Amino acid sequence: MLPDPASLAPGYTGKTCIGDLVKGSKDGQPRELFIYNVADHEEAYAETDSQGISYTAGVPPVAAALLVARGVWDVQRMANVEELPAEPFLEALDAMGLPTRIKDEHGDRAWNAL
Repeated sequence: MLPDPASLAPGYTGKTCIGDLVKGSKDGQPRELFIYNVADHEEAYAETDSQGISYTAGVPPVAAALLVARGVWDVQRMANVEELPAEPFLEALDAMGLPTRIKDEHGDRAWNAL
């Protein structure tokens, strides 16, 4: 028997890091960047009575649903999430307490400080 995951949350410490390493080219030049977010387990528990990982799993779908409900994302056609404008989604994540960062050859910074 595994323990109830909710029973583990009060004791969690540390942080999560969820991101994508993106490699490609921009303006004909090779480019690589890491786009990610970090959630602190103790902060997430103080706010939601759950671990940071459930925070990072729950906030993005809520942000996406709000964009659809507000008409920011057009759902009148079949589309992959990658085809939709990223900026409104990243702004929503920031507003909901899950800020996105980028690390590349220029350093580590908030996504909107490009």
